[in-house]
Amino acid sequence: MCRLILAHGSFDAADIVAAAVQMSCGVTANHDNATTVHAHGWGAVWRDPVDGGLRVHRDVRPAADSALGSAVAHVRTDFLAIHVRNATLPENRGLTFTHPLERPEDSWCFMHNGYLPTVHKLLGMSESVFDSEEYFDYLVPPRTPCLEEASTLARLRAIPPGGMSGNAIAVHPDQAHLVHWSPPETRTPVFFAMHRHTTADRVVVASETVPDLASADQWEPVPPDTVLTFPFARAHARARAEARTRVRESV
Repeated sequence: MCRLILAHGSFDAADIVAAAVQMSCGVTANHDNATTVHAHGWGAVWRDPVDGGLRVHRDVRPAADSALGSAVAHVRTDFLAIHVRNATLPENRGLTFTHPLERPEDSWCFMHNGYLPTVHKLLGMSESVFDSEEYFDYLVPPRTPCLEEASTLARLRAIPPGGMSGNAIAVHPDQAHLVHWSPPETRTPVFFAMHRHTTADRVVVASETVPDLASADQWEPVPPDTVLTFPFARAHARARAEARTRVRESV
């Protein structure tokens, strides 16, 4: 099982990295799952505010050993997501399995917290090889431009029973999505809860409330069965340009 955190808006990357490290060590753990330490690697994806491209970092070392001294703590960006990992299966460790997962052909990056060993059936596979990668391919089909909440939730509810959670962060150059969903049979719903802290200039969503970022009363629960969308400035600019084009064409 893993921990997720994202920040959008105006923030210091070092603060978000430090929060991810605290979650990885169990410092902020207050839930119903025995797993409190997540030491099987970590990764990050962020947006370059200059060219709008996505940048990725992956490290197989525990976040507690390597994240604070990494370049990620010093990036200047308006969007950063971090994944700290505790591999469900021992054989699924190493760089190949370290999130974020990438799909270069359509520029999506993906992070997953949970275990969905049955989703491969919906891809026509005889057995699961790496559930997070299969979940990525299922939830975000190739060349999907964005995740619309209603259709995404319908896809999630079609996953055969047997999994624990589909919490995920899906990032595209135009926008990012936070997926908060777990099947009804999940035995540790508190562990898979998501929490949101919002100010006038930023939003932080995390698997655990982090006092160093905000006091407990400044966090609110993200409702289950929710898909949050964080549009990027590039997408806003393109939408405005398209709107101007439509106005000119209508004159």
